[in-house]
Amino acid sequence: MTTTAVTSDEMASEAPRSDFGRVLAQRERRFAAALLAPAFLALLATTTFPLLFLVYTSAFRMDLAMPFTNGFVGFENYQVLLSDERFWTSLLVSLVYTGSTVALQVVIGLALALLVMDMKRGQGWFRVIAILPVVLSPAVVGMIWRTFMLAPEFGIVDFLAINAGLGSKNWLGDPTLAMVSVIAIHTWQWTPFAFMVLLASLASLPEDIYEAARLDRASAWQRFRRITLPLLRPAIVMVIIMRTMVALTAFAAIFTVTAGGPGTATEILNLYAYRKSFTELSIGYGSALAVALLIVTIIISGILFAMRRAK
Repeated sequence: MTTTAVTSDEMASEAPRSDFGRVLAQRERRFAAALLAPAFLALLATTTFPLLFLVYTSAFRMDLAMPFTNGFVGFENYQVLLSDERFWTSLLVSLVYTGSTVALQVVIGLALALLVMDMKRGQGWFRVIAILPVVLSPAVVGMIWRTFMLAPEFGIVDFLAINAGLGSKNWLGDPTLAMVSVIAIHTWQWTPFAFMVLLASLASLPEDIYEAARLDRASAWQRFRRITLPLLRPAIVMVIIMRTMVALTAFAAIFTVTAGGPGTATEILNLYAYRKSFTELSIGYGSALAVALLIVTIIISGILFAMRRAK
């Protein structure tokens, strides 16, 4: 009887403790939700609502130049988009621009990271200097390159080309050179991002693996191909994903340097949507172009994430 009484008393005392624990956990969850709510509401107001409004607008004909034709058109803007040759050209330009810049950033960033890892002195100064382009606004970068680097006869790039015997070039007036120029500008500004990520990943690699490879008389190329690249693969994939999403939605630097010209040679899809909306005043069709860019970005990002998970 005594044992039974003690056991009952213990069970009675444990019940209030568990109730108190549940109440405390509920209060903590409410407090966490209260802290999260302002940021969540701000995120909804600045991202989700504009995105939904963009999709809504794309279902209307909203031409400020001919307002009497405005009205709900459903998927008509998207039907026009699929037969728009300029849309397909701008999409191709976007893909070429994105693929070229991302590949160059990864290759150059990895090469710089390997170079800096072998430096015995001056690593800190090199990192500080290398990261400077990233902290600049893309519009400022575009102005610098347009004014000081690519100006015919007076620009630094043209000066070097003349001294190398290549002659003066109209870097922003020739369609091919203009495309090469905007790719070089984007690569110059954002390669430091890939460099810093890959450098940090290189610094975290275990040294004993390399010591074992040296004892097995593996060459530098074999160590790079068999050890460094496989261990860096997660970091490289993340750099590719992040830089691809940013490059697909690039705008400021290209707009500042070429404004999509000459003609439509450097007109990426983002810039075409801007021109259609705010220059040609076709808000509905411009919204459809922006939605198409969003879909392309989601598809490419999804493919990259799927490839990362598959391997």
